Parts: sequence; C-alpha cells; structure tokens
Amino acid sequence: MFLYGYHPVREALRHRPHQVARVLVSTVRQGRRRQEIADLCGRHGVPFESVPERALAAFAGPAHNGMAAELRPGGRLVGEGRQAGEGWRVAEPGSPGSGPESQGAADPDLVVLLEDVQDPRNLGAVLRVCEGAGVGQVLIRDRGSAPITPAVAKTAAGASEWLPIERITNSAMTLESLKKAGFWAYGTDPAGQPPWQIDLTGKVVLCFGGEEKGLRDRTRNLCDGTIGLPMRGRLDSLNLATAAAAILYEALRQRSTGGRQGVGSLESLRPARPGTRLPPDDRSS
Repeated sequence: MFLYGYHPVREALRHRPHQVARVLVSTVRQGRRRQEIADLCGRHGVPFESVPERALAAFAGPAHNGMAAELRPGGRLVGEGRQAGEGWRVAEPGSPGSGPESQGAADPDLVVLLEDVQDPRNLGAVLRVCEGAGVGQVLIRDRGSAPITPAVAKTAAGASEWLPIERITNSAMTLESLKKAGFWAYGTDPAGQPPWQIDLTGKVVLCFGGEEKGLRDRTRNLCDGTIGLPMRGRLDSLNLATAAAAILYEALRQRSTGGRQGVGSLESLRPARPGTRLPPDDRSS
C-alpha cells in the first residue's frame, strides 16, 4: 500500500518510520521538500529512491505530487485498524498513541463524531481541521462513511497520522456511552444556536452529519443541543469542513480562555440535564 503526497509521506516518516518500507520520489521533483524527505529517510534508515515520473504514477496513481511512501506488509493507514463493532475508547495517558509526541496539544475531553461523510475529500479536510484544533479523538460511523484511504490521508495533509480515529457501528449507542461518561453532546443543524452562545468547555462531543442528510434523527435527538452557523450572505450553507472549522475553533477559543465570552461565564448557557444537581446559587428558593 502506498501513501502519496508530501504531507502524508512526511508525517508517516515522523510518526511511524518503522512501517515505511521505502520512499519513492520523482526525478523531476527538486527543492526543499525533496531534501526534507531525504533527510527524514536518512535519519530513520528508510530507503530513498529516485524514479521516473511514469514509474511513480504506476505505483501511486496520477495524484502523487512527486512522492510516495510504500508501507511494509501488515502496515495500514491510520484509522483502519479498529474494525466496526469493536467500540470506541477515550485515549488514556500511557496508552499507544497517547504520548506527547503523537498527541501534541490534543484535548482528550474534546471528541468529534462523524456520520455518513461519504466524500473522501470532505473526510480528509475535516480530519485536518480536527488535528489543527486539538481534537482528542474522532469517531466515524462505519456504515455509510468513506474509509480512510490514501486519498483521505492526502487531503488531510498527514493529519490522519496523528489523530486517534475509531470506526464505530452505532452512533446512538456510542453517544449514550459518552454521555454516561460525563460528555455533553451537540449536533450540527442549520436551525441551531451559534456556537458562541453555547458552553463548549469541559467534556464535549461535537456531532457532524453527512453531506446530503446531515445527522441521523436518533443521533440528533440524543444531543443536548444543536449548533448552527448564521448565514448573512446569499448562500444558505457552508461545506462540511468549513462549518467544522468554525465550530471547532470557537470551542478552542472558549477552552483556551476559560470559557469566557465578553463579560461573564458561558456556564449559564448550558442547561441542566434532568436530575442534574445545580450549584446552590442556581437553585430556586
């Protein structure tokens, strides 16, 4: 199996060089990026081969952007290994892939759930946003969603190498488990509240639906609230990755500033669930 494109090749060499059998670079590809890949290969003892453009296309397809990495037998694309039905887990300190190098500034209390995202480019773009915003885990509903392919990895610019990604069989059951673990769930909906009017601090799972129908009804009904982005122009919607970026970076802003927006805390914007004990100040006399 081949990964292709500068970013996926670079991140594979940084993250798991032991799984890279060799790197192929087009003879016409020159410059700083070629040298960076050559240096990474030299540092990790990975064979670095210069091949004609046509030969590279035969291995990796026409969208190789001048370089490709061949994975060793048994190697896989990150996010493929956990099969549907094996459930999800929140990455814990000390577990594989949870160290500082692999996690960066990832926030284990910020989870993204994706349902029915069928376009590989959309999935890759959302994964890139998730990694940039420090999402701690991405859960992808297995049935109806695009698999993690080299095309997804290329669009994600290597982000899929670093994100803890799990494929799940049942979004509703997973969401119920997350809520029992203390997470608040918010789904996307055009009629939802703007994200800056919702408390996105603490344990939060953000649910994004597919390109055509959005979230499934049962998933939406399990959410504690819905988030929408106001459209002030002539178009009535944004693409999935753009909407995810707007919402996730508002969550990052809140989580980086203690949940404050202007004056006062956002805590009052999160309604109590039935049976939730309220602080003394919030109880009616």
